[in-house]
Amino acid sequence: MKAQILTAYSRLEYRDVPTPSPAANEVLVRVHACGICGSDIHGWDGSTGRRRPPLIMGHEASGEIAAVGPDVSGWTIGERVTFDSTIYCGICQYCRDGSPNLCNERRVVGVSPSEYSQHGAFAEFVAVPARILHRLPAKMSFVQAAFAEPTAVALHAVRRAGNVTGSSAVVIGAGMIGLLVVQALRWAGAKTIIAIDRAAGRLDLARELGATHSLNSADPVLEVKVQEITAGLGANCSFEVVGISPTLVLALQCLRRGGRCVAVGNLAPATKDFPLQALVTRELTLLGSCASAGEYPIALDLLHRGVVRTEPLTSAVAPLADAGTWFQTLSGPLSGNYLKVILTP
Repeated sequence: MKAQILTAYSRLEYRDVPTPSPAANEVLVRVHACGICGSDIHGWDGSTGRRRPPLIMGHEASGEIAAVGPDVSGWTIGERVTFDSTIYCGICQYCRDGSPNLCNERRVVGVSPSEYSQHGAFAEFVAVPARILHRLPAKMSFVQAAFAEPTAVALHAVRRAGNVTGSSAVVIGAGMIGLLVVQALRWAGAKTIIAIDRAAGRLDLARELGATHSLNSADPVLEVKVQEITAGLGANCSFEVVGISPTLVLALQCLRRGGRCVAVGNLAPATKDFPLQALVTRELTLLGSCASAGEYPIALDLLHRGVVRTEPLTSAVAPLADAGTWFQTLSGPLSGNYLKVILTP
């Protein structure tokens, strides 16, 4: 089969590799679409250390079943599917408690940290455990289905914030996941949704997709404006979808006393200038949000019904053979002009 191999940091090679054979509990998926995630870009250039060469990356995928392992039941060749990016064991305490994203044996498709290496879906075929599969709704395109993974991530983040019905929320970072969080908040019943970013075009798109207000993060009176929008109190909850110190601090500063901040971005491995005193004296709650934990069925339903819109987020659909060019573009000075690029083998 053809695949894009990360052979060294910042270098992809499109070449023939052996087609994987599904293990007893696996299915072989013929990939029809796979999105380039921001984490793939930062893995490709070596900045995160979680994509160690040689590796086939890619985890936001959809396709059809091409073969099934001997122990697999309930799935047949030709079914249209997507799959969780998390490979979980299904038997540890975390899995039994409904938190497969925290599984003791957790692996991530297309990821290779120091603990393991798991090839992904920037290829014609990928083998994955049958337990992580999800069927696609009728007539859903493979390109649309490639958004199931990031949509599930956004839904999980909103779920971590608790009941947001009628509340005010700030979303810092109007990139791919941030714009999905905006849509998830709108679906979940948030009354006031404030999107914050530096890019005017992305702020306009946030308004189109459900944000009630948009603010430029460079505004020197940003916090004052958040206060004005929220009747002088600050937001009930905030979502930090960038993953660096300044935006995390801002996400906490935008909250009212007793507010909740959900940290979704993890671009930087550690943060500095953390406002510990404010966290304590204002009794704020800081919550991490990792991947998803059971949100795929909801994500597929919302995508199928058009509640979560993907057309404005799809910047390009390109052949898998062109991945190297797109990775260069998405890591360069023009990266801000693009949201989601989908590769098709």
